[in-house]
Order: sequence, then C-alpha cells, then structure tokens
Amino acid sequence: MIERGSDTQAFGVIVPDLPGCFSAGDTFNEAIDNAQEAMALWIEDALDNCNAVPAPSDLDTLRATGQWSGSEWIWGFVDIDPALLDEKFERVNITLPRRVIARLDRVAKEAGESRSSMIAKLALSA
Repeated sequence: MIERGSDTQAFGVIVPDLPGCFSAGDTFNEAIDNAQEAMALWIEDALDNCNAVPAPSDLDTLRATGQWSGSEWIWGFVDIDPALLDEKFERVNITLPRRVIARLDRVAKEAGESRSSMIAKLALSA
C-alpha cells in the first residue's frame, strides 16, 4: 500500500502481509523499488530466524478490510525473487588458501559443527 506523496512529502509504503515491513521514496518508482528491497530483507530475516513467511493475501480480501480505502492510498505490486524462499541445499565448490581452511575447520570443530554449516553461519551473520 502506497501513501501518496507530494512535493514536500515522500511516498510511504506499508506491506500488509509482512508485519512491520515498510518503506518510502521521494517518487512513486523509488517507493516501489525501496519496498521491494524492504520486503526481500524482511523475508531474509524471517527465514534466518526460523520464522514463517506468510503467503500473499488475496487482493479482494485486502480491499474488503477497508483499511486502505481512502484516496490517499495507491495499490502497488512488486515481484520478489522466489530464490529468496528456496531452502533446498546446493553443492558448491569454493577455493580458499589452506591456512584459511585449517582455521575454518578448527573453528567448526570447536563449535561442534561441520565446515559447511560453519560457512553458512558465518555468511548469515555478516
């Protein structure tokens, strides 16, 4: 949902299906782009914290709430890359100096984890 902007006020964006997900932009297009980024970050954070990502609501259901019925609201839509939701494992080949691999293996062993899970944990914490 996009709240109309003006020459002195930004376009505000609220994502009804993602609680607490909002954004803004100085122009309509910037607001849409920023909303797409906010949604991707919201989804990434939810998955990283083992939280469910709600399915998109039906447009008629959202309209029926009447919450965004005023003329100050514009309906907007963005595409989200489905890869953001893909939890399927994939084998990758990486090249690292031996000293880095040795350190990685030591840290993983101390944490009681595998090399792969340690790399994933480090990447997700960055």
